[in-house]
Amino acid sequence: MSIFQAIRMALVSILSSKMRSFLTMLGIIIGVTSVTMLVSIAQGTSQSVTSKISDMGSTLLTCRITSDDVPDIKLDDLMTLEGKGSVSLVAPMLSSSVTAKGNDETYSTTIQGTTPEYLEIEGLSVADGRFFNEVDQEYKNYVCVIGTDVAENLFSTRNCVGNSIEVSGKKFLIIGVLTYSGSDTSGSKDDCIIIPFTTAQRLLKESDITQFYASATSSGTVDAAQQTLEAYLYDLTADEDSYSVYSETEVLDTMSSVTNTLSLMLGGIASISLLVGGIGIMNIMLVSVSERTREIGIRKSIGAKKRNILTQFLVEALTLSVIGGLIGLILGKIGIVAAAILMDSELSMSIPVALAAMGFSVVIGIVFGLYPASKAARLKPIEALRYE
Repeated sequence: MSIFQAIRMALVSILSSKMRSFLTMLGIIIGVTSVTMLVSIAQGTSQSVTSKISDMGSTLLTCRITSDDVPDIKLDDLMTLEGKGSVSLVAPMLSSSVTAKGNDETYSTTIQGTTPEYLEIEGLSVADGRFFNEVDQEYKNYVCVIGTDVAENLFSTRNCVGNSIEVSGKKFLIIGVLTYSGSDTSGSKDDCIIIPFTTAQRLLKESDITQFYASATSSGTVDAAQQTLEAYLYDLTADEDSYSVYSETEVLDTMSSVTNTLSLMLGGIASISLLVGGIGIMNIMLVSVSERTREIGIRKSIGAKKRNILTQFLVEALTLSVIGGLIGLILGKIGIVAAAILMDSELSMSIPVALAAMGFSVVIGIVFGLYPASKAARLKPIEALRYE
């Protein structure tokens, strides 16, 4: 018996009992659909987060001093780092949660004090107006640049340059509105008020610099710039545990590791459905062997060999598994498209994951179909013909 005859007979057997065959394939269908959807969504989310981190710039470095018992860093001393050891730009950061008032509205947000270099370091841009400059910094001007969320909540529009907001009893002139950027590892730039660093020191009554950002001269010099910053902070604190310096590439590596682990975990959980589907195939094939015992006896009595019977039932189990896998892939693709619309994200079915899920379903069909097929092949013709 050729393989094509075995497939034709398997299809005839499957179609003769459509509902039973469908219920048998249901575990495989659910398993393949779950694997493709969950892993594709996890990978799509990972790519989205990775893209946002990459957009921030691979040259960004974040420095924090975690110990209270360290000498104060002066702004002028900090700025001397620029141009040293692959460090391009440096910008200090002071931040605090505040309630801003504007246009008879109030809104809780974060105020950030920094220098003009911060705009380039973070890769931000101003959609309307301008960013503050060295003159604003030198004269401690009460000017600010706000995010889109702040603008919309206080003024119901992003076109609010020239208006004023009040923070902690001080009025700030809005000189710019940032371009919408979404959230990143350091928070949302759409939900903040940025003011000159010297103004922030006066407003927040804080002179110590415990956090600052820096950028390397290029993506290839990030490690060198990081070593320069670590050396500076070690000379300042004499304690490696009192500060931290990390780059966006480190965040990216950590994110990739976490999402890969998550994808494997979700894929493993979803694969349990495939095992359940395999048990269903074995169960129905054992029933099929019992129902077709006389047929097996007749075929053996007219010359069918063990391998012919084995092939027939194994191909039937494999056909059930393959058809279930193909239906699962179709439903998975539909589910991914629906999830992409609902999540407003770019999701696509991963070809390697789809092939792996399909391959696993084929293996399940072979493994769980082998015992029923072997049982059918071992039946003795005389006993099979006597079976009622």
